Amino acid sequence: MINRHVLAAKTQILLEYPLIAEKTAACALSEEAAALIKDSSPVYDAREAQILKAKVFKLFTIVNSAPGEPRSWLPSIGFLLPRIETSGVVLELDEALAIGLFIERGEELKKWVINNSGASSGECCSDKILRSDTANTADVCASGCAAAAAEIFKIIDREGNMRDLPVLRAIKKRISGLEKDLKNAVSQYAGKDEYRRMLQSPLPSQRDGRTVLAVKSNFRGRISGIVHEVSSSGQTIFVEPLEVVEKNNEILIEKRNLDAEIHKILRELTEKTAVHAENLKLFHAAIIELECLRARAKFSASIKGHFAREASDDEAEALILKQARHPLLKKAVPINIEMKNVTRTLIITGPNTGGKTVALKTLGLFAMMNQSGLALPLDEGSVLPFFDGIYADIGDEQSIDQSLSTFSAHITNVSAITSCATENSLVLLDELGSGTDPEEGGAIAMAVLDFLIEKNSRMIITTHHGILKNYGYTRKGVENASVEFDALTLSPTYRIINGVPGESRALEIAAANGLDARIVEKAGNYIKEEKSDISALITGLERKHIELASAEKRSEIQRNKLKEEIRKADLKELQLRQKEAELKRGAVNTLHVFLRESRKTLENLVRELKEGEVDREKTLKVKEFLNDLARNAENESAALEEEDREIANQFQIAQSGCGGESAPSEKLRVGMEVFAGPSKQLGVIVRSGKKSAASGRCTSGGCASVNTWIVKIGSVKMTFTENNLIPAARKNERAKETASWAAEYDSSSNAVFELKLIGMRLDEATDALRRQIEAASLNGLKTFSVIHGKGSGVLQKGIHGYLKKDPAVEDYYFSRQELGGFGRTEVVLK
Repeated sequence: MINRHVLAAKTQILLEYPLIAEKTAACALSEEAAALIKDSSPVYDAREAQILKAKVFKLFTIVNSAPGEPRSWLPSIGFLLPRIETSGVVLELDEALAIGLFIERGEELKKWVINNSGASSGECCSDKILRSDTANTADVCASGCAAAAAEIFKIIDREGNMRDLPVLRAIKKRISGLEKDLKNAVSQYAGKDEYRRMLQSPLPSQRDGRTVLAVKSNFRGRISGIVHEVSSSGQTIFVEPLEVVEKNNEILIEKRNLDAEIHKILRELTEKTAVHAENLKLFHAAIIELECLRARAKFSASIKGHFAREASDDEAEALILKQARHPLLKKAVPINIEMKNVTRTLIITGPNTGGKTVALKTLGLFAMMNQSGLALPLDEGSVLPFFDGIYADIGDEQSIDQSLSTFSAHITNVSAITSCATENSLVLLDELGSGTDPEEGGAIAMAVLDFLIEKNSRMIITTHHGILKNYGYTRKGVENASVEFDALTLSPTYRIINGVPGESRALEIAAANGLDARIVEKAGNYIKEEKSDISALITGLERKHIELASAEKRSEIQRNKLKEEIRKADLKELQLRQKEAELKRGAVNTLHVFLRESRKTLENLVRELKEGEVDREKTLKVKEFLNDLARNAENESAALEEEDREIANQFQIAQSGCGGESAPSEKLRVGMEVFAGPSKQLGVIVRSGKKSAASGRCTSGGCASVNTWIVKIGSVKMTFTENNLIPAARKNERAKETASWAAEYDSSSNAVFELKLIGMRLDEATDALRRQIEAASLNGLKTFSVIHGKGSGVLQKGIHGYLKKDPAVEDYYFSRQELGGFGRTEVVLK
C-alpha cells in the first residue's frame, strides 16, 4: 500500500509541481536558496502554510513597491560553517571572502526589507517576515556577524586579494630586491659577446621556480652551473649558473617565509571567525530563508499573480477560481471553477478535448502553489481553502514493468487515495471508472464516491459514464457540471457550466475527424434503440442555462449603464461645486484688493492728519474718501442686486420657452453711471450708439434690434448693448455700513494658520505675507502655511524671495506631498 507521503510526492509529479519549483528557484540569488526551493514541497500544516503565505505576501508588496532592492549574488557558505569550528582548519582566501560577502550582502538585504516593512532594526530576524523557529537572532545580526565581516575585510579586499599588510610588505620588499639582483646577474650573460653566442635565447627561463639560462648543447660546460632540464630535441640545456644559485635560494626562502606568514594570518583570521560560528549559522539560516521568501515573491510578481484569499464566514467552505490560467501553458485559456455552499463534490462531464483534465490539473497545481506561499495567475476574489493533502489520479498510467493494465493502474492509485484522504483533503480523479466494462466501471465509480463522501473529502472528478450524471442529482453535496462545447464549430470553449451535465459528443467528434458517415449513422441508431430521453433533457437544460446566462449578461450591462450615469451625475455635481468655489475665491480676492487699497488710503490720510494741523482741506479729503468708499460699496451692492434680477429674468425666460425684452431704454440716459460688461466695470454713459441685432431675444412681434450706448470707463470709451449695462444705484444708507465695515477690517488683522495667496499678483501676495508675519509675531504664532500653488512658478519664487530676506523668518520649506508639496510652503518664525 502506498503511504501518504509517497502518494503526495507522486501527485506533485503528476501535477507538474516540480516545474513550478524550478521556475521559483530561478528567481533566487543564492544557490543554497535555489536548492532548498527545488527540494521543497507544499506545506500541509495549516498554521505553517498561513505564516508562509503571509511572509511571501509581505515581501511581494515590498518587491513591487519599494525602490533600491539589492540584487547582489549571495555566495554559498553553508558547507564552510562546520569547518571553521574544526580545530586546525584554515580558510582559503576565497572561502573567507565568501563568508565576508555573504554577511555584508545578507545584512544589506535584511535592512532593505526592514526599512520597507515598517519593522524596527531591533526586530531583524524576529519580526513577521524574518521570524525563525531556531532563535531570535536580532542581536546576532547587529553585532556578531558584522564583527566577523569586519575582521575578514581587514585582511582581504572585496576582490579576494590579500591586503598589503606591513608584515607582508617587508617580505615582498626583500623579494623584490633579490629578484632585481638576480636579474642583473643573469643579464650579464646576455650582455657579453662571449656568452651571447652560447645562448639559445638572451632571455632567462623558469624551471621549478628557479631562474635558468637556455644554453646551446654544444657549449655544455662552458657555463658552470646546475643543469635542470634538457629539451626534447637535445639542442638546449637549461643551466642555473653558479653565480645565481645562491640568489635563487634566497628568493625561494623569502617566498616560503611569505607563504608561511600568509598562512599564519589566515589561521588567525579563521580562529577569529570561529568565535562567531554559532551566530553565523543562525544568520545564514535566516538570510537563506529570507532569500527563499524573496524568490517566491519575485516569481509571484513575474506571473502577475494574485494571492487567493481564505473563505469568509458567509462563504462557508467555498472554492472559487476566477479566470484561472495554467502557469505552464503558453496560451492558457482562463477557466472558472466554483464550489459554493454545501457542495463538496463536482462531477464534470462533456466531450474529450473539452478541457476537463486541464481543469483538474489547474486546480490541483493552484492548491499546491497556494500552500507554498505563491501568488496564482488568476483574478482577485478567488478563494482557496487549506488542504491537509492533495491527491490525484490523472492520465493513462499503464505499467508494462508491473504487468498492470490501465484499469489496474487507476485502481491502485484510487485505492491509495481512499485510504489517505480525510475531510480536509482535495481529491482529483480523472475518468473515474474508465478502462473496463462501462456498467461495472460506473458501479465502482459510484462506490468510490460514496466512500469519499462519507469522509466528507473535497472532490472533483471527470467521467463519461452517463450513470454518474444522474448520481450528481441524487446525492447531497454533489453537483453536476459540464465543459461547454460549440455544436456549430465542434470545438470546445473550455468554459465550465455548473448545474448542467454534458454530453460526450462522441458521434459529432468522430464525424468531424473523418469517420465514415455510414458508421456514424449506424452508431446513432444503436443509441436511439437503448437511449432514453436523458439526452433531450440535458440539451434542454443546456439551452435554459444559456438563456439564463444571456439574461444575466443583459442585466449586468444595464447595471453598468446605471453606474455610469450615477458617476456622470456625481462628476457634474463636483464640477458645479468646483465652479462655485472658484467664484467665491474670485470674490474674496476682489475684497482683499479693495481692502488693501482702502487701507493704504486711510493710512496716508491718518498720517497726514498726524503730521500737520487739521484744516478744512484735510477734513474734506477724509470725508470725500469715506463718501467714495460708501458710494463704491453701494455700487457693488446695486450691481449684485441687478445681476440677481437678471438671473431671475433668465430663469423665467428659460421656463417660458422664449426670450424676454431688453431693459427699457428710458432707464438709461447720458451722464448716468453704470456697471458695464460681464466684469461690471464702473463707467459713465457718454452718448447713445447705433442699434444692433438682438442676439437670441424676441418680442411678440418677432426678433428686433437693441440700442447701444457709448460708455467711458476711465479714459477709454467702449460700446455696450443695453442688456450689458446696469445703472449704478446710490443708497446713502449704506455709507455708514461701509465706514463701519472698513473700521472693523482695520482692527481685525489677526494671523491665520493657513495663508492663501493663489490668484493674487506678486505685489499683493507679498503685502499680504508681510501683514501675516507682523500679525503672527504679535500673536505669538511661530509657524503657519502659505498656499501659493505651482502655476508658472512666479508667485512661488517671489514668496520664497521675500521669506529669505525677512529678518523675522527663521526657516521655510515645501510641505509634504500629501499636504500640497511644491504648491505650499511651511514658514517658521524666530
